[in-house]
Formats: sequence, C-alpha cells, structure tokens
Amino acid sequence: PYRDYLKDMIEIYTTATFDELFLNLPKKIQSKADEKTKLFRGNPFNPILRTEKLHPKGHDVWSFRIDIHYRIVFKFTDKNSVEFRFIGHHNQIYDYNIFG
Repeated sequence: PYRDYLKDMIEIYTTATFDELFLNLPKKIQSKADEKTKLFRGNPFNPILRTEKLHPKGHDVWSFRIDIHYRIVFKFTDKNSVEFRFIGHHNQIYDYNIFG
C-alpha cells in the first residue's frame, strides 16, 4: 500500500549553503533538481541518479547527478535521512566545505 511506500522514503534536510546555492541556480536546473530529488527520496541508489561516493572516501559524502554537469552532494545522517550540502556544477564541488 501507499502508506508503506511513504514510511521508506528518505527524509531530506538541507544546509544554509545548499539553500543559497539552489536559489541562485537557473530555474531549469532547479526544476531538474526537484525531479531528481523525487527519485532520490524513493531510492538514493536509483541507477538514473548515478550516485557515487566522493573522495576522500572516509568522509562518507556522496553525490548524485541532476544532469551531465550539475550534482547534489549529501551525507547520510541515519538510515532514512540525509543532509544535502551542495548543489551546483560538478567542477565546484570541492570549493565548498562538503566534508564538515
């Protein structure tokens, strides 16, 4: 049933940095991010998202694709919740304190 599906969905929290970056993205990218986030809530490892662990691996920080250029960086805070830490062009990921 639908209720069972909802209890397994990932809860998402965001940092102030993530919120600010999101608001400064082009509207088209914001829309794509919303679509991919819906997929993520149901399954963070949906193959469409191409979820991967970032280096250095000991920090347990991950990213998934919004499109070929844009990523969302996140960290699991427990089994069913994550913190979104960065959103933007993949070349800028390491310019931000994503591991803190």
